[in-house]
Amino acid sequence: MLRSRVARVALAAAVVGVLAACAGGAGDADGTGGPGPATPSTADALESGTITVFAAASLTDAFEELAARFEERHPEVDVVLNLGGSAALAQQVVAGAPADVFAAAAEPPMATVVDAGLADDATVFATNTLELAVPTGNPAGIAGLDDLAREELRIALCDESVPCGAAAATLLDEAGVDAAPDTLESDVKAVLTKVALGEVDAGLVYRTDVRSSGGSVEGIDVPAAASVVNRYPIAALAEAPHPAAAAAFTAFVTGPEGRDVLDRLGFGAP
Repeated sequence: MLRSRVARVALAAAVVGVLAACAGGAGDADGTGGPGPATPSTADALESGTITVFAAASLTDAFEELAARFEERHPEVDVVLNLGGSAALAQQVVAGAPADVFAAAAEPPMATVVDAGLADDATVFATNTLELAVPTGNPAGIAGLDDLAREELRIALCDESVPCGAAAATLLDEAGVDAAPDTLESDVKAVLTKVALGEVDAGLVYRTDVRSSGGSVEGIDVPAAASVVNRYPIAALAEAPHPAAAAAFTAFVTGPEGRDVLDRLGFGAP
């Protein structure tokens, strides 16, 4: 049974349980796309306690499933997910919020953490691209990216400070589309929600979000988005309260079972 508790960004400081220091050091990522040699096997028993994973909002479905599977293999460990905009999560880590693992929707937020000396080389474990999302039935008759320039439309985008917003700005600029968003959201799930509720006529979200929406929105492919790819890095944090479990969870996400889950949910390979 899933014991993972999902916390939003505002609750980051309240989600950490207490766990005595684990025996043995954690392995670092080696920067070549795979876990370092000291990374423990997910078959190894870990000291009981709670690990806190800060993860991009677009990873919600994938990490809820992966956390549940990890807990099945390690009944002694609980995984708490703190999900939100990658930039805000990175700033929380730098500000001292206790966390064990950080997974971002793009490399710049991870670089913020690495540059602060709070993580070693991260591993890119997934990729994603943008897609147009419209309410069911597409009442505004949107056919493609160019329609975002229509003044009468209500448009939702992510704020440029978060990966989905930075990607959207790049995509629109490269396509020469002058969109005037009516709302800028703090993460991609907030954009998806506004589209699903019919509060806007369209939004740019990740293709995985359309896929996981359960039919609450319709997706419109954007061929030009293939040139704007978000790369998702993950790292066990250097000051992780529970380094062995953090390394084990990171290895689990980047390993074969993690890849299977990410593939099924529509994430691209690194």
